[in-house]
Amino acid sequence: MIVGAGFAGYRTAKELSRKARGKADITLLNPTDYFLYLPLLPQVAAGILEPRRVTVSLSDTLPRVRLVLGEADGIDLDGRTVHYTDPEGARGTLAYDRLVLAAGSVNKLLPIPGVAEHAHGFRGLPEALYLRDHVTRQVELAAAADDPETCAARCTFVVVGAGYTGTEVAAHGQLFTDAQVRGHPLREGMRPRWLLLDVAERVLPELDPHLSRTADRTLRERGVEVRMGTSVKEATPEGVLLTDGEFVRTRSLVWCVGVRPDPLAESLGLPMERGRLLVDPNLQVPGRPEVFACGDAAAVPDLDNPGQYTPMTAQHAWRQGRTAALNVAASLGAGVRRPYEHRDLGFVVDLGGAKAAANPLGVPLSGLAAGAVTRGYHLAAMPGNRVRVAADWLLDAVLPRQAVQLGLVRSWAVPLDTASPELARAPGRPQARQEADARSGPGAATERDTRPGQPAAVADGQEPEVVASAGEAVIAEAKARETAERKSPEREPVEWESPEWESPDPESPDPESQERTSPDRISPKQPPEPARSQPGSEPTKDQPGPEPAKNQPGGEPGQGPGSVERTDADPAEGDS
Repeated sequence: MIVGAGFAGYRTAKELSRKARGKADITLLNPTDYFLYLPLLPQVAAGILEPRRVTVSLSDTLPRVRLVLGEADGIDLDGRTVHYTDPEGARGTLAYDRLVLAAGSVNKLLPIPGVAEHAHGFRGLPEALYLRDHVTRQVELAAAADDPETCAARCTFVVVGAGYTGTEVAAHGQLFTDAQVRGHPLREGMRPRWLLLDVAERVLPELDPHLSRTADRTLRERGVEVRMGTSVKEATPEGVLLTDGEFVRTRSLVWCVGVRPDPLAESLGLPMERGRLLVDPNLQVPGRPEVFACGDAAAVPDLDNPGQYTPMTAQHAWRQGRTAALNVAASLGAGVRRPYEHRDLGFVVDLGGAKAAANPLGVPLSGLAAGAVTRGYHLAAMPGNRVRVAADWLLDAVLPRQAVQLGLVRSWAVPLDTASPELARAPGRPQARQEADARSGPGAATERDTRPGQPAAVADGQEPEVVASAGEAVIAEAKARETAERKSPEREPVEWESPEWESPDPESPDPESQERTSPDRISPKQPPEPARSQPGSEPTKDQPGPEPAKNQPGGEPGQGPGSVERTDADPAEGDS
């Protein structure tokens, strides 16, 4: 049984199926039917690659592996079973002889006021699709705005976190918006503004100084405002307050401060290291020889640096997946166990266009050479779709990008505080696993969880909020009203509001601003709206419209998404 199909889980399944040759039953439990190649996700948000290009079908590439769609929400170690919830809410149980936990990671949260409500992460395909639509919408609305301040706020984009992901998002984002304004000119003298913030002293602090200098120079030449030693102190619907005291008016806050292990690892009650499951060099859990862990969810000893653990990167996860497969096979009598050892092959950072920074095998590269190495590396590392990806790159080089809003993912569907960034939240869909509340304190990262020696703009002492559901009350009141109206001998015509969403408030003239500030206005006959601390049940602006009731001209309100219970998970840092 393999839980998770990220870099570690996918590689484990592929290697184990190849080695077993049909002599073992291999089950892969994953919320989606694809493996996501995360390093190319910024290119999806920038309109270079189509979403399916960065996904690889699990069924097609793992023919000898049984795929079960669902989210693991509990593991019984003594009973050797995994409990899960499928995409339609049905619950199931899977038994195992050997378990490989490769659940991956989720967005790392800091208890900064307003961030959980107004920021969006960048860990899954839904978040990339949302960001692409959101940026396009803001530029188009800015071009049509008459107020200079509104125009400036809409075309200002703030990215927090200058690690691998945040740097690439800012680099590609600046090129994307510059291309858009050529078709939708802004007010005279205005251009899109991108800010990249981090409390670290330099861009890409975890990587080689050469990569850092190259990326910093490229970003500044392109017009990105790189501010080191600065972060967000508070986020509001109108903008963000920085730790240096400046208030930046913006409608866009992208949260790329790193990742933390999936909360599933902590639920096992086993020894942990900053939210990661402790394993030995063979990737086995001490005291549980039938349980293996790899990838971001595991704290794997770094044999080259005694006392340290391997960082949470895709490169390590991919290699650990192979070692886990070999050791699982060895535990069943096929082969011998081997410890996880690695040799640094270098890193590549795609900065958009022909620009990149790379140090393959320690050789520093920049410019066109780095760009060629970077794209060549991605094509070689992808387990599929190479021809399609190369074709999209070629088309992007000779044709203008299509800047259109598809509207497939709305802001309420991709909350920052989610344990499942790979899935967009759907109305009424049961939540398989409990989620960590970013505003509660215990479930969020604190100053000790940030990079050593760096300040953290956090607020301690926050108490957990109580999340309650209003869904059942909504349905009960609606049914009672319908029954009363049917029994009434004389019913006066009821004037219902249009089933289309109401026009936004004059002070917030666009749907995006409405979804960031308050739920949609509702009919006078609808029940009172739930509290703001109920993201799973409030009828936000972008949720589907009310379900029409029988024999009613306009219908009555339907039930929104179910409420979500939350548990807290110890934070950890890292950036895959």
